[in-house]
Amino acid sequence: MNLKSTLTPIVLGCACLSVISCVSEQTTPTPDSYQHPVGAAASTPAHAPYQRPVGKEAEAMNIFIEQMATKHQFDKSELDDWFETVQIKQDILKRISSPSEAMPWYKYRKIFLTEARINAGVQFWRDNASALAAAEQQYGVPAEIITAIIGVETLFGKNTGNHRVIDALSTLAFAYPPRSKFFVSELENFLLLCRDEHIHPTEPLGSYAGAMGLPQFMPSSFRAYAVDFDKDNRRDIWHNNSDVIASIGNYFAKHHWQAGKTIAIPITAKDQNYKSALNKDLKPNLSLTELELLNLTISRQLPLDSKVKLLNFELQQGEELWAALDNFYVITRYNHSPLYAMAVYQLSLSILNKKGSYP
Repeated sequence: MNLKSTLTPIVLGCACLSVISCVSEQTTPTPDSYQHPVGAAASTPAHAPYQRPVGKEAEAMNIFIEQMATKHQFDKSELDDWFETVQIKQDILKRISSPSEAMPWYKYRKIFLTEARINAGVQFWRDNASALAAAEQQYGVPAEIITAIIGVETLFGKNTGNHRVIDALSTLAFAYPPRSKFFVSELENFLLLCRDEHIHPTEPLGSYAGAMGLPQFMPSSFRAYAVDFDKDNRRDIWHNNSDVIASIGNYFAKHHWQAGKTIAIPITAKDQNYKSALNKDLKPNLSLTELELLNLTISRQLPLDSKVKLLNFELQQGEELWAALDNFYVITRYNHSPLYAMAVYQLSLSILNKKGSYP
C-alpha cells in the first residue's frame, strides 16, 4: 500500500501475548531505544480507558507544539489539529510503571522456539528470498538472523501493535515524568519522520511504547536506520518486506555486525568457579585464557584473540552456560536482553535447519 495515502491498521494478536506480558528483564530497548516487552505490542484492547490531556499534561503538550513550530517550522494550526485528537491512555501508564517479574530461560524459550514460529520463519524466508539474499550481500547479516528478528518481534507482522503511535508517545511524553525527556524526543522524531515520509501523524499504529512496524523501530531508530531498499522513495516498515529486511540489516551493520563470525557457543564447567565471572554487563570481556582459569571448556575452537561474554541461562534443573561473542552483543543492541538475543539466535538456527529440509 502507498504510505502517502492511508496506513492500513494492523491489529492482529499473537498467541503468546498472555505469556510474554509477564516478561521484565526481557523488556529492553526496541532498536536502540525504549525498553518494552517483546511481542506485547498488540495485547491491549482498543476500548481501554483514556482521557484528553489536562493540567500539566496539556501545558507540556502546548509547549511541545510551540517548540515543533519554532524549531522545525511545522504549521502550528496543523499541529493543533493533530494533538486535538491525542488521548492519554491509562493502560499504557499502568504497563509502563508496573514491570513484571523476570521469566526464566526455559519458559522464555518455549514462547519462541515453536514449530509454528519456525515454520512461519521458513515460509517468510521462501517468500522473501531475493530481498534476504540481497540484504545479506549488502550488510553481511545472515538471512536467518534477520528472519528470526522479525519472528521474535512481531511473528512476521501479525503483532505490530494497535495503539496510535501519536497517542502512545504523547501519553509517555506528557503524562509519565520519569521518562518524559526520552519520549518527548521520540515524539519529535515521529513527527519529523511523518513529514519526511509523507505519512499523516494520526494514522501509524504501534506498540504501547511507540515502536513501529515489523521490526518494531522506535521513531529515532527509524530515522537513523530505516532503508528504502526497493527505491520507491518510501521507507515502509509496515508493509514492504524488502524495506523491513534491509532496515534490520542496516541496523545490525551500523552496530558492527561481523560477517561470517561466530555468535555464541556452549560451554561446560568442571566446578563452580565460573560464578565469579557472571554479571549483568553484556559486552565480551573474557579471554580464552581467562575461561580456562575458570575451569570452563568451550565446545569448539575459537581464534586465540577472541573475547567472550560468559552467560548462564536458567533451566528447570540447573543451568546452561554459553560463551557469547561480538555478534551476540550486536543482537543485544537491538534488545538489551540476553534471553532475547539467545531466542533470536536459536530461532535462526532452527529456521535455517528446517529450511534445509524443505524441497
